[in-house]
Amino acid sequence: MPTTSRPRTLVRCCAALALTAAATAGCGSGSAGSGPDGAKGATLKLVTGVKSDPFYITMACAAQDEAKKRGVKLTVDGSAQWDVAVQRPVIDSVGASRPDGLLVSPVDTQALTPSLAQVQNAGTKVVLVDTAVSDASIGVSRISSDNEAGGRTAAKALAELMGDKGSAIVISVKPGVSTTDARIKGFTEEMKAGHPAITLLPVLYDNDLPATAASQIQATLAAHPDLGGVFAGNTNTAQGVATGLQAAGRQGGVKVAAFDAEPDEVTALKNGALDILVAQDPAGIGTQGVDQALAAIEGKPVTARIGTTMVAITKANLDDPAVNKYVYRSAC
Repeated sequence: MPTTSRPRTLVRCCAALALTAAATAGCGSGSAGSGPDGAKGATLKLVTGVKSDPFYITMACAAQDEAKKRGVKLTVDGSAQWDVAVQRPVIDSVGASRPDGLLVSPVDTQALTPSLAQVQNAGTKVVLVDTAVSDASIGVSRISSDNEAGGRTAAKALAELMGDKGSAIVISVKPGVSTTDARIKGFTEEMKAGHPAITLLPVLYDNDLPATAASQIQATLAAHPDLGGVFAGNTNTAQGVATGLQAAGRQGGVKVAAFDAEPDEVTALKNGALDILVAQDPAGIGTQGVDQALAAIEGKPVTARIGTTMVAITKANLDDPAVNKYVYRSAC
């Protein structure tokens, strides 16, 4: 999508997205002890969703920096792919080492609950970062973007770029992922309530495979020539959508709003393949994750839910330092 800029109203709408929610609850001390120096010598583990993903790399870099500042040890592991069968043994292995705190991005809202409950019941303070599980008893703190709000913002932005007409579609990873499920919910609700002239097509899932997303968008174009907009639920989907549109000769004719601001997406934004990136703050999530885990270990009050900032990145504002700092990193 070759749109080089976006109306300021859209930028303000997206840039204003921020939620810092705050139900606090005191938590007991961990194995490192309690009191002001209770976290000294604590061990923290971070298990990310996909360890090679720049979103999680950015989170891990910030978490490691914060742990170093706080004088504690943090090691990072993660899934090689977004799959319960891949992540479960990683969590089980980390749990067996009995860390004082575990920061974890579960790849499913249900299936990993037994493993996380076992870790938590053994005395490890669990903090859910980015994604979460449905069981409210898991985790002393949950830290993520306000993904429903992000979905609503993507819908508003896309509708304006489409001139509030035509059809639109969501392509996302798979059902049962807390973050992307919330994005779809916010997007769908906003489109139906605020933009009734746009026909919303059934959601498609690509299993986090860009090649699948590329095929899906080409098939959708063949069935719906009036397709005017796509909401890509994550980075891999955005990559596939951009590739599919280019192959079909529809780049620029179909507008794309995408989540995240990974290096490849930023390149696509510069090249006009994407119109808008709704960037999260993985560094903020990593930093807060360490702080909340240490608070729990020290027996201090813990913030049960924290929503981090999101900003809208366009080709027009990409070089603004206040915006550019949200671009994700590919290495520490």
